Amino acid sequence: MLTEFAPSLYVADGPTVPFYGFPYPTRMAVIQLSGGGLWIWSPVALTDDLARSVEALGTPRYIVSPNKIHHLFLTGWAEHWPKARLYAPPGLAERKPEIPFYADLEDEPDPAWAEDIDQVIFRGSLFMEEAVFFHRSSRTAIVGDLIQRHDPETAAGWKGALMKLDDLVGEHGSTPREWRASFLKRGPARAARQKVLDWQPERLLIAHGACAESGATAVIRDALDWI
Repeated sequence: MLTEFAPSLYVADGPTVPFYGFPYPTRMAVIQLSGGGLWIWSPVALTDDLARSVEALGTPRYIVSPNKIHHLFLTGWAEHWPKARLYAPPGLAERKPEIPFYADLEDEPDPAWAEDIDQVIFRGSLFMEEAVFFHRSSRTAIVGDLIQRHDPETAAGWKGALMKLDDLVGEHGSTPREWRASFLKRGPARAARQKVLDWQPERLLIAHGACAESGATAVIRDALDWI
């Protein structure tokens, strides 16, 4: 169920979920922390096979959601690993008070994972702000919805045409246009983008569409040039 994306970094693809009627593939990441335990990003639907695959790598200690719409499967993971700490992006703890979050994500990484993972919040949107992460040892940027690169072969019909008009399909994918428009204050987002580019990531891991195993800095610069 889990495949190695880079040393100490694994991914698993989950089910396709509907989002306003559009089909969205899902993907999660698991990082083995140098101090022990696992850091889980944007968990997909938990199955018995996936749970066994995760436990073969270690014990989940920290579970994070990159933005306030990546919460569908958090509760299942929290119930399976009740000692794991859940971390909320801006706006999610208020939106979902029934989810037992331990803390909110900030612009700097929690000391629990700071040695292995850096992070920054893309702020300034009226709709949704997102936490972007950087796995230091593999030089991998981890992005939720800010960069989408859906498969052109599956983007068919009128829905596919709309996704293409929204710049969400293929290797030159980007951010949904309606979300871009919600960033009324671009300064904080520009600062966040610059921090991501300063990481000089080699790899890009995203939730929706094709990842990039090389040249990630250029991919990110092009995808977020609207900021």
